[in-house]
Amino acid sequence: MDQDLVIRRRVIREADLLLIRQLVEEEGAQGRSHISNRLCEIWNWRQANGRFRQIACRDLLRRLEAHGLIELPPKLREARRAGYRNRTSTPDLLDCRPLTGRLREFQNQIGIQLVEQSKELALYRGLVGTCHYLGYQQATGAQLRYIAYLQERPIACLSFGPAAWKIGARDRFIGWSAQARQQNLRWVVNNDRFVILPWIQIQCLASHLLGRAVRQLAGDWPRVYGHDLALVETFVEKQRFAGTAYAAANWICVGQTLGRGRNDRTHDQAAPIKTIWLRPLRGDFRAFLRQEQ
Repeated sequence: MDQDLVIRRRVIREADLLLIRQLVEEEGAQGRSHISNRLCEIWNWRQANGRFRQIACRDLLRRLEAHGLIELPPKLREARRAGYRNRTSTPDLLDCRPLTGRLREFQNQIGIQLVEQSKELALYRGLVGTCHYLGYQQATGAQLRYIAYLQERPIACLSFGPAAWKIGARDRFIGWSAQARQQNLRWVVNNDRFVILPWIQIQCLASHLLGRAVRQLAGDWPRVYGHDLALVETFVEKQRFAGTAYAAANWICVGQTLGRGRNDRTHDQAAPIKTIWLRPLRGDFRAFLRQEQ
């Protein structure tokens, strides 16, 4: 290797490649996940919340193999195909009776709860998998999920996860360099799921929940992951939705996508055109995200 590589914000040197090759030779029979977990332990490669960066490490290993720098052991099981949707079912005993009215009638009875327990996660998976047009997909990277309740009755789900790697309109709006984006992208999150259950018809509920969820997110994220956030993004499929709720919740529409996947670096993933909406979480978000170390 003529020069060091930077993958997932980690510099990979010749000594690292020798270590990985040795691990593959000595422990490769235990599988690729074992190799990535061992590498995290050896490097002490952790997220801000202290957990090992296992998903990032697996991605790093795949990229090194794509560069021809290492050879990973055979897969013990087939990976999920691109676009795989987890199988889910409607939660048992779910109250699906229609509920209509104005927000002011219900506002004081609505709460938003962070999903932390396995029972809550099962409910979230079932609701999103059943009611969101994209279904439920297993998260990759840091993510927080929420369920909105009217008293004890679930009425909506939201989740926030890793931001898209490169989005022209967003990046121009921020004004950051490629280096600053690589260093500071973790201070941006993506609202990747938002669904109000179809039998809930409460006027202005969507914008109300978006506003409350973002305020709660700003406090929950540093508690869970150890650092603040500067910006939230989302993509609204243009042919399906107008983005009215985001506008009413003070999000800013900065443009639209080019019809490629949100992390498509090879320009070969056709996708619907989406409008790009941003919600700053601090007044100096531009200056903060433009910083280079």
